Amino acid sequence: QLQLVESGGGLVQPGGSLRLSCETSRSTLRYRAIGWFRQAPGKEREGVLCISSSGGSTNYADSVKGRFTISRDNARNTVYLQMNSLKPEDTAVYYCAAGKYGYCSGSVKSGYDYWGQGTQVTVSS
Repeated sequence: QLQLVESGGGLVQPGGSLRLSCETSRSTLRYRAIGWFRQAPGKEREGVLCISSSGGSTNYADSVKGRFTISRDNARNTVYLQMNSLKPEDTAVYYCAAGKYGYCSGSVKSGYDYWGQGTQVTVSS
């Protein structure tokens, strides 16, 4: 069983930044692609960004292009989501998930078999 724990969410003003972390205690994380998803109230969960085991990133949400970046530190078994220039529409619960493969296989939830519990991000003045 692979457990993922998100952290770093909170309340931020529009235009601000947050860095989310996704950590697991198992080093096997480094062999999997890791995706960040988000779910706003009343909406479907959507893919945001994914990073492959080799560090290549794939963007699944046009709305975050140029504002969000994903990175990983395999020595710390941690994947990060850096979010800049935040907007109220970024408000959501953010989840990280471990993909079934080392490459990013898409934004469909069925491609990911382990999920964190989520961390709330609220962008509001």
